Amino acid sequence: MTDELHGKKVAILATDGVERVEVEQPRGALHAAGARTELVSLHPGEINARQSDLHPAGTFPVDTKVTDTSAEEYDALLLPGGTMNPDQLRTAPEAVRFVRDFMESGKPVAAICHGPWTLAEAGVLSGRRLTSWPSVRTDLRNAGAEVVDDELVVDGNLTTSRGPQDLPAFCRALVTEFA
Repeated sequence: MTDELHGKKVAILATDGVERVEVEQPRGALHAAGARTELVSLHPGEINARQSDLHPAGTFPVDTKVTDTSAEEYDALLLPGGTMNPDQLRTAPEAVRFVRDFMESGKPVAAICHGPWTLAEAGVLSGRRLTSWPSVRTDLRNAGAEVVDDELVVDGNLTTSRGPQDLPAFCRALVTEFA
């Protein structure tokens, strides 16, 4: 266990349909580095996780609703993927505002897989370089981003990876970039 992130509080914005491994592994890396995390969602209670989008994979307890918090309360933001999760988040004005506020604040933001969809909806990708799951790339380009097919991309305060296969590099970068 290290202490690079001691005293840091990280929001994980997710809702039903989140890819389980894209919450568990990054959260584990953040905790191992001393950070505290809170799962922020659209509704209270629990959210349903998935494995490979197709299979139910248990639940995660929600710490707070996005309407009950703000970017000011956190040091960094994690946007996990799964197809259904960001598809719902990008249609919720309060989630889009939360993401936009993070990006505009300059605080670190990390997104993996389909997670950047919410960034596109927030209108914060123009001129940014990033990567994502292949099926999201056209939407990201249409939002003004330069999209590449790399394991990991760090562009200023934004860190992105393509999907679960990239989690080892993504988790290492989270700790470095969030520190």
